Amino acid sequence: MTEETTLRNDLVRYGRLLYDRRLAHGSAGNLSVRLSDGAILVTPTNSSLGFLEATRISKVSPTGELLSGDPPSKEAFFHLAVYEERPQARAVVHLHSTYSVAVSCLCHEQTDDILPPLTAYHVMRVGKLPLLKYFRPGDRALAEAVRGAARDHRSMMLANHGPIVSGRTLDEAVNAYEELEETAKLFFILGDRKIAPLGLDAVAEINDVFGS
Repeated sequence: MTEETTLRNDLVRYGRLLYDRRLAHGSAGNLSVRLSDGAILVTPTNSSLGFLEATRISKVSPTGELLSGDPPSKEAFFHLAVYEERPQARAVVHLHSTYSVAVSCLCHEQTDDILPPLTAYHVMRVGKLPLLKYFRPGDRALAEAVRGAARDHRSMMLANHGPIVSGRTLDEAVNAYEELEETAKLFFILGDRKIAPLGLDAVAEINDVFGS
């Protein structure tokens, strides 16, 4: 089985998993992976992640030219921006899951990292989570904002929209996204109670030990 066939099947499998776990709904959200030759496989426009067909998944060049499959998601351009800035990234997950989107709708005094380091696994898998300003869906100006954030962050939040998470594999990116959603859920469960997030020394130790 070729790399492309394997990754097409992986996109179908993970799309279904995310849909079944109610992290994806309707035709919202998109997934992508980067092939060894630099081409990108991305979920098609107006497709439900729960009902993807491997042969219809879009294949685009690094500049966004459609090479095969159905027309790509209208948000494929910001996937390309992540790949341009993060050579190590081989997968990108963008969903509109409830708790993460709720965080994106809040007013944040500081936008460089909008969720506290509540757990070691959030630090390891998500890292700092900057908030990008609002852009309408499909606005190409978003690509530059994503590109700027991707230089130093594997995860970011789009205001009033939802997260973008990258990883070295699709499995890694999906796991990181799920960790982000669970941290967002914890954030709302804790509410106004006094919390004890991990301190700077603990975060530094995690980053040092796990290379996160």
